[in-house]
Amino acid sequence: MSKLDNLDLRLLLELVRDPRAQVSELGELLGVARNTAQSRIRRLLRTGTLRRSGRELDLEALGYDVVAFVTLEVSHRELDGVIAGLRTLHQVLEVHEISGRGDVWCRVTATDTHNLQSALRSVLRIKGVIRTETVLALHEHIPYRTEPLLERLAQRPADA
Repeated sequence: MSKLDNLDLRLLLELVRDPRAQVSELGELLGVARNTAQSRIRRLLRTGTLRRSGRELDLEALGYDVVAFVTLEVSHRELDGVIAGLRTLHQVLEVHEISGRGDVWCRVTATDTHNLQSALRSVLRIKGVIRTETVLALHEHIPYRTEPLLERLAQRPADA
């Protein structure tokens, strides 16, 4: 994909905030013609930067080539503070409290391994984080999806 300009990035941000926004609304919000907004959306979809859902983005197209899954061990008294601290880090994409080994699981993205190291240091500086374990994603085979679940539910008989 060609480099994303500021209009592309602002358009993506608005689509992530409200995937159902009308093209005319987006054009007005961004100060461009409806046709400009429409052609940009088509190009972002065609290149795969914007996925069909209108909410999922190709992180590589945004310059974030590294995805890591980080398991945190935390002091349980500090759990709320750890979650609040993680919320402030722009590279943290999602956070789950988990059972089993570790207490919290995060998906983190970075531009490269040096950038990831910096993000991990920021995580370790959060009060209550005892240690982390990081696993790098090598390739995404199946992106986050809900369509198969909905298809299965839609196949059920109405009285089931």
